[in-house]
Amino acid sequence: MRRLTLIYFAFPLVLFTAEIDTVLVYSQAMQKEAPVVIIMPDSYQSDTDLFPVVYLLHGHSGNHLDWISNMDVGAAADRYGFIIVCPDGGYDSWYLDSPTDNESQYETFVAVELVQWIDSNYRTIRSKKGRAITGLSMGGHGAIYLAIRHPDNYGAAGSMSGVFDLNQASSKYDILKKLGASNENPGILAKHSVVNLIDQLTENSLAILIECGVDDRFLAGNRKAHSIMLEKGVQHDYIERPGGHTWDYWVNVLEYHLLFFKKSL
Repeated sequence: MRRLTLIYFAFPLVLFTAEIDTVLVYSQAMQKEAPVVIIMPDSYQSDTDLFPVVYLLHGHSGNHLDWISNMDVGAAADRYGFIIVCPDGGYDSWYLDSPTDNESQYETFVAVELVQWIDSNYRTIRSKKGRAITGLSMGGHGAIYLAIRHPDNYGAAGSMSGVFDLNQASSKYDILKKLGASNENPGILAKHSVVNLIDQLTENSLAILIECGVDDRFLAGNRKAHSIMLEKGVQHDYIERPGGHTWDYWVNVLEYHLLFFKKSL
């Protein structure tokens, strides 16, 4: 790991009040460093308490700077008393461990290596009761996917416009480049789709919030996940709001996710 110079980001109409660390965290799984933005609330410097952590994931073609470039994440960290961690999840990793690309092992990096590194370097609540994960689009898939597959790591998970059925995005978003050709491995997309992993959730093991705009192109997959959770008796909150697959929508709903995590953790 290499720590970069401490950076305070300023963008038009955005004012950060919290402290921002930008670090390079080494991934043994990928044999490379990955950049991560860490936002600490003002109270972190004056308080000796342990802090809950929210892992906030970007979408397809994004990076670790997306969230702080589009909203005042620092003010949100102050309001709710969270350390907020924005990792770089790769251009098109889908937060999966790729069987075809050794440098795209982002499930292991985000859900295992990064959690361990954050807990070793910051004053965190080092249990699932102090960790939540959420994200947008590819990151919405990633947040629920990782929370299901790593149940001991997260107490709460959310999704904003998540892609829960990977067959909906296979042709445009390069998923098969990471998972391998579907004709060589039939069912590979279904195997990694959130809608087919819901059976792995146990009662009250995870607080879940799913949000999607009524004009979002991935709404059908969200409704399908919601329906399956109802059928299986999986406790969750599900909300549809006006809006599409846009930053205006995600900036608005993040506030509700942080409030949900504050009440759930």
